[in-house]
Amino acid sequence: MLWRVEAAPGDMRILPDGVMDLMWSEDRFLFAGADTTAMISSSKNGGVTWGLKLAPGMAYALLGVPARELADQRFDLSDLVAVPAPVIDTALADPAAALEHLFVTLRERAAPERSALRRAASLDRAARAGLSVSDIADLHGLPERTLRRVCDKVFGYGPKTLASIHRLQYVLRLARSGTPLGEASAMAGYVDQSHLNRHARRLAGVTPGELVA
Repeated sequence: MLWRVEAAPGDMRILPDGVMDLMWSEDRFLFAGADTTAMISSSKNGGVTWGLKLAPGMAYALLGVPARELADQRFDLSDLVAVPAPVIDTALADPAAALEHLFVTLRERAAPERSALRRAASLDRAARAGLSVSDIADLHGLPERTLRRVCDKVFGYGPKTLASIHRLQYVLRLARSGTPLGEASAMAGYVDQSHLNRHARRLAGVTPGELVA
């Protein structure tokens, strides 16, 4: 999924979302690893960033680097893979088209195994559904230790962290669409508001009320 953000001068809080991105910003391609806590992006003069969210398992397939090694980091993409010069030339005029061209090029190079991508997508769906680690392992026929190793490689963290990130994002989507925060918290399975507050502070550094204000 393509996205575009025009930054206002100042700090912007970027929350963990369980996704990794290819990006075009300040005339260069970047790779955004999986975040385990909020990142603060600062801009003095604003600026536009274009991004492409990668499907579960795709970052590992394209780059060949375990996602755990890239967590909480932003890289020049050229530090990880060769970016074709024509793609860079295109990006200066049409970043969205260049990101799509880049993705297709990297995917053709990597030729990822469909079965590995299907398993990663299934693991992500199970985490979004809030299944326990043992239930996710049973569903996929994996010992829990193997499940954690697979998740580290394709998501950058274990299944419990992945599920907790999706749960907080679910609450925020509900609250931003008008659901009272207490009701959203209960719908997402938090024991009470304090439970949600602790969880939000751990992942985002602030309260959920501040995130939806």
